[in-house]
Amino acid sequence: MKTLALHILDIAQNSITAKAKNIFIDIEEDTRENRYVIRVTDDGSGMPEETLRRVTDPYYTSRTTRKVGMGIPLLKQHAEMAGGYVSISSEEGKGTRVEAVFEHGHVDRQATGDIAGVIVLLIGGNPEIRFRYVHRYNGNDFSLDTREVKEILEGVPVNDPEVLKYLREMIRENLSGIGAL
Repeated sequence: MKTLALHILDIAQNSITAKAKNIFIDIEEDTRENRYVIRVTDDGSGMPEETLRRVTDPYYTSRTTRKVGMGIPLLKQHAEMAGGYVSISSEEGKGTRVEAVFEHGHVDRQATGDIAGVIVLLIGGNPEIRFRYVHRYNGNDFSLDTREVKEILEGVPVNDPEVLKYLREMIRENLSGIGAL
């Protein structure tokens, strides 16, 4: 995966597979503290302890279509290459929380990538799931919650192409406004 946005997409896809009804994506950038933190939290099925212990092993996967699981191991590798780490907590029946920490200014930290595109892709493909996206940059923040968006839309589907186009533009504009782009 070439960008952090693609890692977020991969983790969120794991949450969707785990039947999450709520997926919270939080990004905290602090250039003064030299930290870049990604947290994805869900209320999906969670993982048994054995799976949790092995989830960062690239030769372990719960999938039956292939014998390797690359998403979490690659995220861990990229975080460690950028002076950080990955922490995962999970409880069966309650959900999972993945946190990846990077040194913000590290030469090996991947670019954020098209986070607006990823958020809109997740919303458009999974309109029944509540997504909350919060992005903080040096004390400024932007948030988007599909629960609130759906209330404003008054019955217009959140995955309507015009709504998705608007959301993508709104996210980009607000990220630029807080200094994150």
